[in-house]
Amino acid sequence: MTESRLAAQNYIEALSDQGIEYLFINPGTDFPPIVEAYARAQTKNVRVPTPILAPHENAAVCMAHGYTMVTGRAQSVMLHVNVGTANGICGLINASRERIPMLFTAGRTPFTEDGPEGTRSGRIHWAQEMYDQAGMLREVVKWDYELKRGDHVDDVVERAMEVSQSTPTGPVYLSLPREALGETVADVRPSRPRRARAAPANPSFEDIATLCEWITAARNPLILVGSAGRSVATTDALAALAQDHALPVVSAYSSYFVLPHSHPMFQGSMPSPLLQQADLIITIETDVPWIPSREKPDPDARVVQIGEDPVYRSYPMRSFRSDLLIAADPAKTLLHLNDALKKAGSAAQANTSERRSIYSRRSNQMRERWKTEAAASGEKRGIDQTWLNHCLADLLERDSIVVSEYAFRPEYCPLERPGSFFGSSSAGGLGWGLPAALGAKLASPDQLVVALLGDGAYMFANPIACHWISAAQKLPILTVVYNNLRYGAVRKATLDMYGRGAAAGNDGRLFADFGSLPAFHEVITAHGGYGEAVERPHDLPAALARAKAMVLSGRQALVNVICTD
Repeated sequence: MTESRLAAQNYIEALSDQGIEYLFINPGTDFPPIVEAYARAQTKNVRVPTPILAPHENAAVCMAHGYTMVTGRAQSVMLHVNVGTANGICGLINASRERIPMLFTAGRTPFTEDGPEGTRSGRIHWAQEMYDQAGMLREVVKWDYELKRGDHVDDVVERAMEVSQSTPTGPVYLSLPREALGETVADVRPSRPRRARAAPANPSFEDIATLCEWITAARNPLILVGSAGRSVATTDALAALAQDHALPVVSAYSSYFVLPHSHPMFQGSMPSPLLQQADLIITIETDVPWIPSREKPDPDARVVQIGEDPVYRSYPMRSFRSDLLIAADPAKTLLHLNDALKKAGSAAQANTSERRSIYSRRSNQMRERWKTEAAASGEKRGIDQTWLNHCLADLLERDSIVVSEYAFRPEYCPLERPGSFFGSSSAGGLGWGLPAALGAKLASPDQLVVALLGDGAYMFANPIACHWISAAQKLPILTVVYNNLRYGAVRKATLDMYGRGAAAGNDGRLFADFGSLPAFHEVITAHGGYGEAVERPHDLPAALARAKAMVLSGRQALVNVICTD
């Protein structure tokens, strides 16, 4: 008897046609057609995305995020109807703010009560139906849709990926009713050419000419970089521009690698005091270039914002000054700008020699100061952020990847390679770092991946689910937990607002202190990993070295660093 073809088979094959390599899943009762489709694909050796089972939705979404941030290639996630969607939204918000292209999908409770294949077959199918399942997340996706017919699968997947990968990129949402996936379709899936994708925009000639003129006239220009490092091409173009024209660069709340630590124009991660001194400020993919309640540029300084979406249309309120907006691909913009400055000749070089001397000297002085501060931190009674980052620097190799959700300080942990650092999203949805590091390891199996987490971030990550994935998928990573037994962000925010209030009497610890926490280093051992705790500064280097050796041998490891601040 000839086996009829399911729409679900077309669906998973369409994912593969779109370049999707992995389908990160947390399954439920809506998945039977997907399960059947995969079982049939295995018997027929059909190319489909590799399924990655995740025991929690947040882990599935953040693994997809981690894989894409390293490779640039969009992946897909499938969760369970409304409840699975709800559990995945925190990770989706992070992906949205970081412009991670992703096909975020979920089943839909069967809409029929009797009749077709896939109709309701359990009590839960009534309770889980919603009037508007996509309404939960519509604000943080670029597009949402529900599959209406099984023979419409190819067109729907093509449209989803077309929107997700258009500039600026981001996640899209597709709900998949069980009846539609279970429909019988034509036995032969027709071949179809993949539609072209639009190239990122070029800057206008007029904007480049204006900016070139302003840089030439400026005595104290400053570049503030946010998320530009998501593109290695942008990082390389920035390094060349800063070097060729002596333009100082500050990492402004960046969640990506900005410049090599040794670059003479790298001026650290604190905008002040250069911000107040600047007469020209160029921001590149920077949603928050400065905090207006704390610091502001000179009112006479010119401000230029460069990015694919420099006004950040998805942010309800954002009022940073702008004298010139360049809505274009940052890498192309910087390359064109560098060419224009070189063609300007002596006019553009008038202030360059002086700036090169000033900022190279300042960069050297800062690096010496950071070394001194790191050495002094090792003499303290307890471990602080400075010492932890200093010890991490000795641990990392040139091709290592750091995924940070708390305490990374580039001043004390120098990195030289674009693509070596990924920080948490500006959205701040906790629980991202550990599963994102697993996604990074999936993308870079031969590289050392270090997840640097706060204690709260570790607990929010559903560590049991993540350690299970690490073991099941053979993705050994090194997890370092900065454990100060508190929500540091809560305490800091309280003291910022009420430094002289009643809450300050308890040093802002109300609602922030955990008091005590589980032995995190023992959680990982339940999954066959290696864990240890460390409290004294001089014990930390050896503890990290032991954990690294375990990871290099193929075993996941965790160091629970008991800290003082």
